[in-house]
Parts: sequence; C-alpha cells; structure tokens
Amino acid sequence: MRGFVQTAVALSALLAVACSEQEARERRIDRLVSSMTLEEKIGMLHANRMFSSGGVSRLGIPDLWFSDGPHGVRMESEDNGWKPLDWDNDACSYLPALSALAATWDSGLAYRYGTVIGAECKARGKDVCLAPGVNIVRSVQNGRTWEYFSEDPFITSEMAVPYIRGIQSCGVASCVKHFALNSQAWHQYTISSEVDDRTLHEIYLPAFEAAVKRAGVMAVIPAYNKVRGRWCSENTWLIDTLLRRDMGFDGLVVSDWNGVHSTLGAARCGTDIEMGTAVKKDGKYDFDQYYLAAPLLEKVRSGEVSPSCVDDKVRNILRLMLRLDLVGKAPYDTAGMASRLATREHAAVAREVARKSIVLLKNDAGFLPLDRSGYRRIAVVGACAAERFALGGGSPKVKAKYEVTALEGIRSRVGAGTEVVFAPGFRLRNRAFQPAVHRFTTEFDVEDSRLVEAAVEAARQADLVLYIGGLTHEHGLDCEGFDRADMKLPYRQDALISAVLDANPNTVVVLMTGSPVELGGWERRAPAILQCSFLGMEGGNALAEVLFGDVCPEGKLTVTWARSLSDMPDHAVGEYPGSEQSVRFNEGVMVGYRWFDTYQAEPRYEFGYGLSYTTFRYGSLRLAPVWKKGRRSFKVSFDVTNTGPVDGCETVQLYVRDRECRVERPDRELKGFCKVRLRRGRTKRVTLTLDRRALQWYDADSSSWVDEPGRFDVLVGASSRDIRLEGSFSLE
Repeated sequence: MRGFVQTAVALSALLAVACSEQEARERRIDRLVSSMTLEEKIGMLHANRMFSSGGVSRLGIPDLWFSDGPHGVRMESEDNGWKPLDWDNDACSYLPALSALAATWDSGLAYRYGTVIGAECKARGKDVCLAPGVNIVRSVQNGRTWEYFSEDPFITSEMAVPYIRGIQSCGVASCVKHFALNSQAWHQYTISSEVDDRTLHEIYLPAFEAAVKRAGVMAVIPAYNKVRGRWCSENTWLIDTLLRRDMGFDGLVVSDWNGVHSTLGAARCGTDIEMGTAVKKDGKYDFDQYYLAAPLLEKVRSGEVSPSCVDDKVRNILRLMLRLDLVGKAPYDTAGMASRLATREHAAVAREVARKSIVLLKNDAGFLPLDRSGYRRIAVVGACAAERFALGGGSPKVKAKYEVTALEGIRSRVGAGTEVVFAPGFRLRNRAFQPAVHRFTTEFDVEDSRLVEAAVEAARQADLVLYIGGLTHEHGLDCEGFDRADMKLPYRQDALISAVLDANPNTVVVLMTGSPVELGGWERRAPAILQCSFLGMEGGNALAEVLFGDVCPEGKLTVTWARSLSDMPDHAVGEYPGSEQSVRFNEGVMVGYRWFDTYQAEPRYEFGYGLSYTTFRYGSLRLAPVWKKGRRSFKVSFDVTNTGPVDGCETVQLYVRDRECRVERPDRELKGFCKVRLRRGRTKRVTLTLDRRALQWYDADSSSWVDEPGRFDVLVGASSRDIRLEGSFSLE
C-alpha cells in the first residue's frame, strides 16, 4: 500500500509540473500576443518565402521554416520560386519510402527512421517537417500511394506514432497530412470526398487521432480536396470540430501549397498559416497578397473578420514555437551541417529499413537465396536496375548524398569472380500525363524493340537473370499530382519478362513498386518474385543481401494486391474517380482486405502476405481476460517456432471477428501484430493485448464508439488469409 501511495504522489507531482509549465506557456503567449500590432500578427499567418512564414524580430519571434518529408529533407530552393539552389553542403539521407517502412511492420524501426528525419531537418535549420502522410490507401491508382503506409488504419497508426515521436524527439515538429480523405489526385483541387460518419471514424480518422492523442503531433496539414462540399483548409467542421474539439488538437494547422481558396473561408476556421498560394506580381510570388495577408488585414479593419480570429491563429503558432523553444533564441547554427547529414549511423538505418521491407512473393522449390559461387555470368535486365529515385515523385524531392542502385548493389555483392551484364530492355521517357483522357501511354518504338532484343540475348547467354522492373516516379506512375490509369506494368514489361523467361527460365523477378500492379501470365513461370518499394540510398546493397541470403526476407504487404483493377472495392462497389465535383466512398468500411475477406473475393496476394527463407509453426493459443482500472481487455498468448533451416523473423498478425452485431462488420479486422525474431529451432511465447476499442464500432446515430454483447473470434496468423490459430470469447 505504501508503494502505491508513493507512486500516486509522484504522478501527482509530475502532473502538477506539467500543468504549471502549460500555464506558464499560455501566459507567455498572451503577453506576446498583446505586445503585437495587427500588422505583425497577420505577418505571421502567411508565407514570406516559399518555405517559411513570418516572425516578429523585435519580440524574438523567428520566421518558421518548413521542409517536405517524408523520406528525407527536401532540397533547398530559392526564396521566391521552386528552382533548386546549387549548394554543396546540403546533400542528405535518402530513406526508403513510407510504403517500404510500413512493409517492415517494425514500430521500433519507425521511431529510428523518424529520428533520422528529425535530426537532418534540425541540421538544415528546419522547424516543421511536413510528414508523415497517413491517408488510407483507398485507391491503388492514387499517385501518392507510395508515400502512405497502408489500406489499414491500425498498422498506419502503429507505424505513424513512433515515426512522429522520432521526429519530434529532435526538436522538430512533425506535421501529419493530409487531413482528410485524400485518396486520389484526379480533380483533387475541386472534388469533394463523400463518406458516411461510421466509415470516416473507423477507417479514415484513426491514424490522425493516434497522431494527436498518442504521438502529440505538433502540426497538421489539410488535404487539397473538399469534404462535404468545403475545402479542407476552410472546413470548420473538419478543422474546428473533428480535429480541435473532438481530438483535442491545440497545435498548428498549416495549409498545403495552394490549399487556401478564400480569405473569409480560411480566416473563420482553424487554419493558422497559408503557404504557397500562386499569387504573383512581375513574375514573382507576391506573399503580401496571399489570402491571409493584406486581404485579411483589410477585412479585419472593415469588421468582416474579428480580431480574435487572428489572435487565435497567432496563439497556435506561438504554442508550437514555444514547444520547440524557438522564441527569444538565436537561430539554429547550420554551420558544418554537412557533417550531420547522411552520417554512417543514418545510412545504417536506411539500409535496415530497406532490408526488412523487401517482400518475398514467390519462391518455388527454394530457388532463393542464390549461391554467389554458382554463376559465372548474371544478366541484370530492366531499366529500374540503374535508375536513381531520390529526386522523383513530386514534392518529396531529396538531394541524396548518394544512392546505390540495384545494379551497383548486385555487382558489389557478387564481386569480380562473376560477370554481370546489364541490358535495360526499355528506356524511361518521363512522358507527360494526359489528364483530359486520364491515360498514361508508354508505347515501344523501333529503338525500344532493339533494347528488348538485346535484353533477351543477354538473358540467353547468362546462367542467371535478375529482372529489375516495376514502376518509377514518372508522371502517371508513382508520382504526386497524378493518378495511374491502371494497375499494369508500364513500358510493356509483361511482354519483356515473358520473353526473358523464354530465353532463360532461371529468372528472378524483382518489382520495384510503391503500389500494387497486375501480374501477367509470366507469374506462373517465374521461379521467384520479390517486391520492394523505393529503397533509398542503400537500396541496392539491401536488395543484393536478400537475393544472396545474407538477410532473410521479412517484409509483409500492407496493401492488398488484386488480380485486376475491377476487383478493387473502389471499382467493384465504390466509385473511382467520380466526377469533377464529388467522389462517393460507397464501399464504406469494406476497404482493402476487409472487402476481399468479407465477400470472399480472391486477391493475387493478400494483406499481410510475405514469405521467408525459413518456416514458422504457431501453437498453444490462450485467451485470458484482464481487469485494469475497471476496464476489461483480453490477452492473447501463443507460441511461435522457427521450424526452418535458417534464422528468421515472422510478423504475427492478430485479427478480430465480431459474430453478432446490428451493423455489418468486416469478416476480420487487424487489431494487433508483433515481430518475432527466432533462431532456427527456437520457440517464443508471444502475448498481444486486445483493448476495448479493438472490439468496438462507431455508431453514427449516437456519435460514439459502442461495443455489443456477443461472441468474438480471435484469428492469429501470418496474413489475413493464412490463419494458423483461432479462438473465441464472449463479451457480456
């Protein structure tokens, strides 16, 4: 009892200190606001350069500096434009894409990833990192799928929270995006995303809520699209009600570039800073004429906008600045920043993420791993093998200190004793997207036909072929601002792969894709298939390590791979791309694997899927209720044994099924996961906990989360379809 009392007293003291610090901060904010002129306040509400907003130097309030993420600090550009600056000391780490990070299913690694981004933002003098993106992958055609984590809100939340904490541990604010319902680029500046309340709260809001309540994210960026007819940056229901009131967010809301559309709309809702509006004068951006600049000053003076609206926005900005300890301090010294960028430690994190993200889709008769000494000549086929991806994809352009391509990694790994020949098979053109017809055409010409012939001949003369293809960051593929026209591999790669397999059946296919693709008839003939997203600066080395068995693959899919686009729920029962005015999320909560598993649609590769060079056995399932502070939860315990020939890591996944409910619920929902690293022959006892929210659904009528008495099934397995253990319990 004495120990309990001491703990309670200690917690009370900590709470008192926290409350005291918060009260002191708010008093300081009040003093600063009362010391400002109206002009100074409004000067803080809009950009004064392409990537900064104004401060008040006489009060020690600095400009606030922003940078794009999420996989590296954006290259420096001129103050009044997008032209890159030719600095020689700003090259930084290029980490794997967030879709790759998600495929690791490793929350501890997500934290380390975040610390790399945060540390390099700090070294470059940035205050706010515009990352991560936590939008749900509703449509795999979305050109930003590679920047997001998953189709599932649970794993998105579990990966985003440590990522955010990692960034903010470095004294840099994370800015979570894009709030909310950003699922496509098609007409994104005009379209309104229409979704029912239950789907909104169960699928599209949980990651934002986790970012606010669990990670303490300091900033939020609204999406470009509208929600229920109003642009997100001017949507009082979205920003003031859902975000600020319901989630309790008290930080900074900063618009996306060109995300504000009117002075009154932005002034009267909780958006604090306007960035990137394309208002120009004499060919230059006129920051003083942004909607929240001189036009706002005029409307405050005329009485159309209350001065309190301006004060509230300034308070939110100052609150972030004080949390970062920026006010009254000398600017961060960026001298010598080159020594703090792309360090050996940061490169090690990039390499570990890349290794753990690679997904083994197929491995007939243990074709992989490869024996390096077993091949005299290896043909590497596919233009992606020699491509560098750091500078592509839209806003997250990274000036990488270096980037090891797949071709370079393979050559380095096999050494001088094996000849490696390269035949691209196709040439990347970066051809423009055609929005009028919503198509992206990649046709071969005569020169490309010659490349195909050369690739086939190289394959025929080799002992082994490593095909490295997939998607790129060209417009219309995995790129911001554009949607994919379909799920097919561009540049007629299906035909190329088939021709290569005809010439040499000993062909491993590696698909570099930030989003799912359809697989042609060649899939049945390829002995081994690997999938990876964009793997960052150490990607080529990581890929080679997996191919040759230095590392056992452990990546798992976080987005379902359908057999064809028509099987996807946004096409089957939903709506994509909608009209110029609206897109309706008719599939409701049945997004991704929820749709496939509930209605028994057959995917090509299911959610959570990924093979290994070893095998695992599950057993001894036990469910046990736990009472904690009057609330009941369930502990799910089971054994995992490595039954294969090598050490390896399994990602065990916990799904829940509600057997009895007055609304339709998915057949299964991910509610837990864990990485289990085991030496061969070893067994480990794993325990996961189901809390109350894991059993609940959102009732739109009462605007609350509810749980109903009834029977629940617990499904434990290696993917949403590969269930190894089942149990059940009753909720009374």
